[in-house]
Amino acid sequence: MSREIIILLMSGSLVFFLVLGYPIAFVMGGVAMIFGLTFLGPQAMHVFVLNTNTTLMDFILIAIPLFTFMGIMIEKSGIAIRLYDALHVILGQLRGGLLIATIIACAILATATGVIGVSVAIMGVLALPAMIKYDYDLPIATGSICAGGALGVLIPPSILLIVYDDAAGGVHLRNLFMGAIGPGLLLVLLYLIYIIIRCNINPKLGPALPKSEVDISVSRKLYLLFTSVIPVVVIIMAVLGSIIVGFALPTEAAGLGAFASVLLAAAYRKLTFQNLKEAVFNTMTISCMIYMVMFGASFFSGVYVRLGGVEVVYDLIMGLSVPNWGVLLTMFTIVFFMGMFLDWLGTIMIAVPIFTPIVARLGYDPVWFAMMMIIVMQSGFLTPPFAYSIFYLKGVAPPEVRTTHIYRGVIPFIMLQIIAVVLCWLFPDIILWLPNMLYNQ
Repeated sequence: MSREIIILLMSGSLVFFLVLGYPIAFVMGGVAMIFGLTFLGPQAMHVFVLNTNTTLMDFILIAIPLFTFMGIMIEKSGIAIRLYDALHVILGQLRGGLLIATIIACAILATATGVIGVSVAIMGVLALPAMIKYDYDLPIATGSICAGGALGVLIPPSILLIVYDDAAGGVHLRNLFMGAIGPGLLLVLLYLIYIIIRCNINPKLGPALPKSEVDISVSRKLYLLFTSVIPVVVIIMAVLGSIIVGFALPTEAAGLGAFASVLLAAAYRKLTFQNLKEAVFNTMTISCMIYMVMFGASFFSGVYVRLGGVEVVYDLIMGLSVPNWGVLLTMFTIVFFMGMFLDWLGTIMIAVPIFTPIVARLGYDPVWFAMMMIIVMQSGFLTPPFAYSIFYLKGVAPPEVRTTHIYRGVIPFIMLQIIAVVLCWLFPDIILWLPNMLYNQ
């Protein structure tokens, strides 16, 4: 049997079982086991043991449970409520002020959590009822929460970036962290511009709050801002700052952040045994899920490479007779549609090990390509039918919010994400300026 037929059958089997709804970790591991034993023989078990051991021995991956714990503990500390309340009164008198407050709050929470579900669920509970109370347009309100919450997969410290670094290999995590800051700020800026323009053209979409609702003293506003924003900023600057200056590895910085989150919860009198138990349990659940997928994916990619999968895909893509930019566009399009049907972890573990060697042969910067992939991948959180942001928000939204409201609301933000991809393609320094300035002098 030819190499091409084997790879086609292996890829087809993967897609078939994923479409049937089986867990991705067991699908990738099972397909790898069947094709590995059939075509590689006992060597397949050696691949499994070697790749599993490599994953377990990767010191950087310890940052996954540590950053997850940090995000959950910060959420348990009640900082999100304080943050939104502060932005609510500071920005409430602007047209679309609650939408602006939501995007800014999501961006700040993204730096503290790195997990998308936390930001979307929190803003769904805090911001959405307030926007309904003041007659905000439901589509733009729900779209802002979904898009703002999705920033958590891009703005560091992001769990997605850590997993991407492991899947790609050879891309330093600190470069990914620094490269993600530019696109993250770009998306925040695009979202805010869109909201401000639309709400000023049509004030009914986001009416300003009555002055009586937000009429508090400047000193009170400063107090709310100081007690909500400054603690998170200090923690994140300590975490990212230690990585930037080389004082600590990402895993060590994650440990620092986890410890600081416990101190923050204690300062706000939220460090109870129940909160600590829930944080540990949720961290264990999320981390085990990620590790299981990584084990299955590492086995799949190992067998795939040994069967010649990278060469087959490379020959197929290069055989399209398109320029290099066309090859990239094909990859990004594939990832975009994968995001509609797979979660982010599955998309990374399937696409990145296959595409990264091809991109290296084409001579593109690995950090730039990684960020472009992640921006495209971010749209998967907003694109039906498999859209995490929509599911999370619908789960906590009031009864009057229908799924059609959310679907209509996310469409403009998907367009804004595509604009961000185009801008980062045309102006790669949006991604590369900061890592080049810090590490390539």
